[in-house]
Amino acid sequence: MADLTVITARLAWAAALVVRALSPRATSANTSAVLLTVHTDALDLTGTDGHVTVRVTLPCTGYETGCVLVSRRNLAATVAALDAAEIRLTAEGSRLAIRTPNARFALPLLDQSALPALDDLPATAGTIDGKNLHATAIAVAGAAAQSDALPIFTGVRLRGRNEGLSMVATDRFRMAAAAPPWSPTGEIDVLVPAGFLADTVKLAGATAVVTLHADAHQFAIAWPGVSVRCAALAQPYPDEQVQQLFLAEPEATATIDARSLAAAVARATLYSGSQGRVSLHLGDGIVVIRGGDEQAGESEETIKATVRGGHCTATYNAGYLADALQGFTSSAVTMQIQAGIRPTVFSDPSGDDPTRLRYLIVPLRLP
Repeated sequence: MADLTVITARLAWAAALVVRALSPRATSANTSAVLLTVHTDALDLTGTDGHVTVRVTLPCTGYETGCVLVSRRNLAATVAALDAAEIRLTAEGSRLAIRTPNARFALPLLDQSALPALDDLPATAGTIDGKNLHATAIAVAGAAAQSDALPIFTGVRLRGRNEGLSMVATDRFRMAAAAPPWSPTGEIDVLVPAGFLADTVKLAGATAVVTLHADAHQFAIAWPGVSVRCAALAQPYPDEQVQQLFLAEPEATATIDARSLAAAVARATLYSGSQGRVSLHLGDGIVVIRGGDEQAGESEETIKATVRGGHCTATYNAGYLADALQGFTSSAVTMQIQAGIRPTVFSDPSGDDPTRLRYLIVPLRLP
């Protein structure tokens, strides 16, 4: 039914990754389980929470092929606690025995008949540098809405063809867009849950090459030995309207060291009070960062900048402003402030950013 020997550290890593990739709020015993599929030279660990499916493959020595279903958390906790170099897993009646040279642990086997269908990955769309994907996905996904009231705004719009890959997300008050380089083998046109995208690229870490898979209904990210997929959001996206928003007509433009600005915004946020407002004033060769609240007090900090255009001031949600600057802290950032409450555009002025990140924030309308 299932009998194998595997290196303990490898199984502990794989079992822990399955647990991290899936929601802890399982709706049934089977969606809190992991399916172990034993081959002659490999072991597959596959789990699903009903929305996300993860599969991890690692080498093993298989004595008897087969499948067993056990609790993923209990498997991960048990294997993580073992100090033996290798362990043997054997299906024994209604239990999966985990043996070391001097110990035996047994997990109850779960009913596989009620396990949700675990489909194959959709077609390959292309490959991308893992570091670029991580930086881009974290920055863009952070601009998506947290509330499910309007599902379209909880997703990241991915479009990829021969000419390039684009990612866009917005919660209607801010927007992030990027175009990281990739190597296409097909096309991608999908709306992906932002939370899934951000969580999965964290699992991939600094993997050199990541493969993207997609069709009309599913999206997946894969790297050596691991694949994670979810259902796509079935929502139309206003692509043309989104691109129009980045065509700024600035009242004033400032180029400033992004790390210094981010640090100043963080300090001003301490004085922004319950309203969480931070103002940026563009003057002659300077940007003034202000935070103020009747109860919290006030702060004012000046940083040198290259400023073009007239003097102007815009006030922002402090959290949105901090999120926008996170993607630019390794270089300078250019701010294009437009009149009224038209969005401010943040971008890298050097042209060296491989992800071509751009960020929009709508200023606050003050009384």
